Amino acid sequence: MMDAIVAKDLTKTFGSLTAVNNLTLTVARGEIFGLVGPDGAGKTTAMRLLTSIMAPTSGDAWVAGHHVVHEAEAIKEQIGYMSQRFGLYTDLTVLENVHFYADIYGVPRRRRDERIDRLLAFSNLLPFKKRLAGNLSGGMKQKLGLVCALIHTPKVLFLDEPTNGVDPVSRRDFWRILYQLLREKVTIFVSTAYLDEAERCNRLALMHAGTLLAMGTPGDVKRLMRGTIVEVRSHQARKATTLLRERLEADSVGLFGDRVHIVTREPEAAAMRARQILDAGGLEVAGVGTIEPTLEDVFVSVLSNPLKE
Repeated sequence: MMDAIVAKDLTKTFGSLTAVNNLTLTVARGEIFGLVGPDGAGKTTAMRLLTSIMAPTSGDAWVAGHHVVHEAEAIKEQIGYMSQRFGLYTDLTVLENVHFYADIYGVPRRRRDERIDRLLAFSNLLPFKKRLAGNLSGGMKQKLGLVCALIHTPKVLFLDEPTNGVDPVSRRDFWRILYQLLREKVTIFVSTAYLDEAERCNRLALMHAGTLLAMGTPGDVKRLMRGTIVEVRSHQARKATTLLRERLEADSVGLFGDRVHIVTREPEAAAMRARQILDAGGLEVAGVGTIEPTLEDVFVSVLSNPLKE
């Protein structure tokens, strides 16, 4: 099997709730694949199915050539998994935590120290190896969790929202480390609610309410955008959004920080009409123009017109 991960019609139900609905995807060896969606989309459940932590209600999946149900033990030897609440021991030092996970995974003592030092150096944690895990910053805890998940040299690494709640500088640092792992031919399957992070993946899948909405490279997914985006810049963006939603005919009007994004099939007419509406409403406009869509724009667009061409 050439692909690192294959899922076919993978489904998980909890009573009347379908958490994952007919998930079908493939992840090539040595790529970074992003599962993107808001909280409650089914990302964590999908990851638990693929890591053999949870059995599917129906469907099949293979990871590193092993079936997730029939060969669950073999899968656990081939993967690293970092859950949202990764189990670091706060009363142990950085080094003690790594040795603990090395023992769990049965990493041989011979050359273990060399591997640990290399992983700590590559994650910039070497100077902190004697520090208690409980005294690390959020970003450093995430990096320590990653080192622990990598100690047994997995072929496939599963990361469930690894940078959630971490500061932007630490997030960038974490992604730099992931790119280094790709050079070592590790396949990375990462879930995230941050659409800017999804842009960094080789391929990604948009997930909502347990269902896959779209899949492809970030460029492929952006091409699903229906219409053109007209961006309005205003210091009163929230009021501008309310006014434009009431009075402008468009596919959608959304607030993005201090900007308003209007999705329309007629950008020139929409830009002119938006200016008129805001001028009449006494709102200051700093600028109006068309822009390239972000993945967030695409997500909003696909959700407002699900799977329609």
